Amino acid sequence: MGAVTISWVLLLSCTLLGAFGGFFFKRASDPLVKTYRALIIGLACYGSAALINIYVLTLLPYSIVFPLTAITYVWTLLLSYYFLKEHIKLRQTIGVGLLVAGAACLVL
Repeated sequence: MGAVTISWVLLLSCTLLGAFGGFFFKRASDPLVKTYRALIIGLACYGSAALINIYVLTLLPYSIVFPLTAITYVWTLLLSYYFLKEHIKLRQTIGVGLLVAGAACLVL
């Protein structure tokens, strides 16, 4: 794998870890769960995402990295739908779609 491919894989990993960080924070806030494990996992995911993001910024321009972090919203929407059983409204789906389309326009 080339350096460019690795940087894109790292960027994708960064967005996925960020979404999982939010997911575990949500789980930690659930009064039925009552565990610090979810909080620690959430912190680890967010911290890892931040470190990977900093490293990716050394490989790719900021004007590409920052807009593509909007992919985090796609992962968040999917995680909340499948694992938290949240009802996703059409309006939310359109909003996330517009964010991704805007990020794609900035990158292209």
